Order: sequence, then structure tokens, then C-alpha cells
Amino acid sequence: MISVPATSANMGPGFDTLGVALNLRNMVRIKRSRFFSISIKGEGANNFKLKGNNLFVSIFNEHYRTLVDKSEKFRFSFYNHIPLSRGLGSSSAVIVSAISAAYAMAGVPLSKERLLNLALHYEHHPDNITPAVMGGFNVAVVENGRVYSLQKKMPKSLKAVVVIPNKPISTSHSRTRLPKKYPLSDVVFNLSRSSLLSAAIFEERWDLLKIASKDKLHQDIRMQAMPELFEVQRVALNNGALMSTLSGSGSTFFNMVHADDAKRLADLLKKRFTKFHIKIVDFDNEGVIVDESR
Repeated sequence: MISVPATSANMGPGFDTLGVALNLRNMVRIKRSRFFSISIKGEGANNFKLKGNNLFVSIFNEHYRTLVDKSEKFRFSFYNHIPLSRGLGSSSAVIVSAISAAYAMAGVPLSKERLLNLALHYEHHPDNITPAVMGGFNVAVVENGRVYSLQKKMPKSLKAVVVIPNKPISTSHSRTRLPKKYPLSDVVFNLSRSSLLSAAIFEERWDLLKIASKDKLHQDIRMQAMPELFEVQRVALNNGALMSTLSGSGSTFFNMVHADDAKRLADLLKKRFTKFHIKIVDFDNEGVIVDESR
């Protein structure tokens, strides 16, 4: 059994750099079989394209054939809890789990550091794949085709309240809407906030997150595709959220709160945004888990 957590990337100013793992997991069980088959339960169960053009199977086969120099048939059983195309790292979960599964089925040891750099071939931004592999809050950069990162385990005294809209925001489309050039003042603004946000989380200075999580490079532009998100952010910040940021490119909104405030904020958001799905989620400090006994 391979299990990979959801992730929330960017976290405001940390564009393509910062990310955190959430205990909302996709799991896959793989068995050798006389016939190739795929079953999907949970998110994507009714998406027939996932069975006909499955990214997991493609990446798995690529690595497995390289490792053992032969093809075999497998039965893949997916149990998905990460919403598709909502900015919660569903693609990174697929990439990380597929590579992990190939190595596990081939009986070849795989360190998390090696896994992370293999995943970089499929996802060139490390903000999602790093927390998916490592768990916790991560600062990650790419230098000469290699990921360098630092991790901070998240305390149980904090929760995430995620607001999941009923439609996606296209990552590729939203990137085309971003400017080719930015004013120096905006770049400095984000550098300062991203630096403060990282330091505040490592030092557990939660009182600084509201200031540190502000962004001038991408959030507002992406949120224009779904204007309700501006109100989601306003309501969250006025009702106990320590920070409230677009998760990845959206459409999900990520809110970090003290555990004692999570239910009150979630209930309020449910009343205000009845068409959106609101979840209280623990942070995950484990990252990818490979359990070969199951």
C-alpha cells in the first residue's frame, strides 16, 4: 500500500517554493495479476478518462521496466481522498506514489531524497512534490536539476480549514495570465513576506502569519477567475484564520487556524458558502508512506 498526502503550495508569497502537507491521503494497492486492471474509489471514481489514460500507470510502468527490465501485469486499486484539479496536489500525489510503487514492487530501496529528485522530472516546481514526499512544512528550491529543501514538522495545535469550490481553476491557463514582468517593489514585497513566513513557521510565531502570507505576484490575478474567493479570504481572516491563501493555483482556499478555532471558522464558512465544500484537516508530518505488508 502506497499512501501520499495532499499538499497546499505557494502559501501566499512563496510562489513555487513553499508548501505544506495535509492529512488528506490518496492510497493505492498493487498486486501482480494475470490481467491488467484499474479500480478507483473516491475522488475520480466516475472519471472514465482516468482508467483509459492513467498517469500513475504510465509513470509506474516507465520506472518498473527500467528497474527489472521486463513488463508484468498488475491490478491497481486506487482509494482517492484528494480532490482532482483543486490545488491540493492531486497530480503530485500521483507522481510520488507511482515512483514509490514501482521501486517497492521491484524490491529496490528508494530514499526520500532520491524519490524527490525523480519526481522533479515530472513536476518541475518543488512546492507540491516536496511536502508530498517529506511531510510537514517545506521550503524548497531547485539548483542544477536537484531539489534542496528544509522541513518543519507542524504542531497538533494547528489545523487547516480548506474551502473547496465546486469547479477548478486551470493551472496552465492561470499561469498564462500572470505578467511576464513585475515591478521591483512587488518582487521585494514577496521576497520579504516569503522570508518572514518561512521564519515565522520555523519559529512558531503564528502571530506573524497574517502579515507574512500576503502576496503581490499571483493570487489576486488567479482569484479573478472565481471572485467569490476574495470574500472567502476576507471572512476567514476576520474570523480566526492565522493565514488565508490560495492553495496552489486554486480553486481551493487554505486557512491555517488554532485547533480550538477550526470548527467555528468551518461552520461559519459553511453557512456563507453553501456551494463550496469545507473540510477541517490535520497537518501531515509523514509524507509518502510505503507499507509493503499490506
